Amino acid sequence: MGNEPAVDGQAADDADAAEDADPDTTAVDPTATSDDADGNPNTDSEDAETTTDAETETEPETETETETDGGVHAYTVRLELVDEPGELLRALSPIADNGGNLLSIHHERGNITPRGHIPVEVDLECPPDRFDDVVEGLRGAGVNVIQAGAERYGEEISVVLVGHLVENDLSETLSQIETEADAAVIDLSLAAPDGTEATSSARLRLAVDSGRTDAALDAIRSIGSAKDLTVVEPLLGGDA
Repeated sequence: MGNEPAVDGQAADDADAAEDADPDTTAVDPTATSDDADGNPNTDSEDAETTTDAETETEPETETETETDGGVHAYTVRLELVDEPGELLRALSPIADNGGNLLSIHHERGNITPRGHIPVEVDLECPPDRFDDVVEGLRGAGVNVIQAGAERYGEEISVVLVGHLVENDLSETLSQIETEADAAVIDLSLAAPDGTEATSSARLRLAVDSGRTDAALDAIRSIGSAKDLTVVEPLLGGDA
């Protein structure tokens, strides 16, 4: 009976020691949950935030690409080129410079135009609001644009020129008509029954922009007057 208090005192000391050890154990546990197996700080939450930020930043780029793809249309442009080295490259440069993307090129070498040029059909794609820039870029580079999309050259007219056509340089006259009348010579038939030095006649079939027939005829009259040529017009729709 006299030894029981000593036993109780020892038990109390052990309990106190256990309580002193518990805070140390508790202090280690939070550290263990924030560190990985190698003792390094756990960065899972930071990685998750970084991934989320990256996904958020790339979403606008995807939307922009979709809008751009949806706004591109295909067009066909018909040109007349001189059969000389480098002429095709000169004609294609304005297309790329004004936002066009070349799809295909078709040469019609077997179908020479009245002026001795080669018809070339170019398929391209670009945003609709850039197509006019492409066409104007071609014209600005001196390329003869015969047809460009459905809205270009929607009408045809035929005129007859009578006079000393050969002496007045018929080729130069045709160039003036295309430039000043903003028209394209689709077909030409020359009649000189008394020889090229005598009076001859030329029937021209022209393609003009829709609504610009009167302006084209005014320009042709002016050219005819300057070269002392008689202009017989109009023969609408290309009919003789």
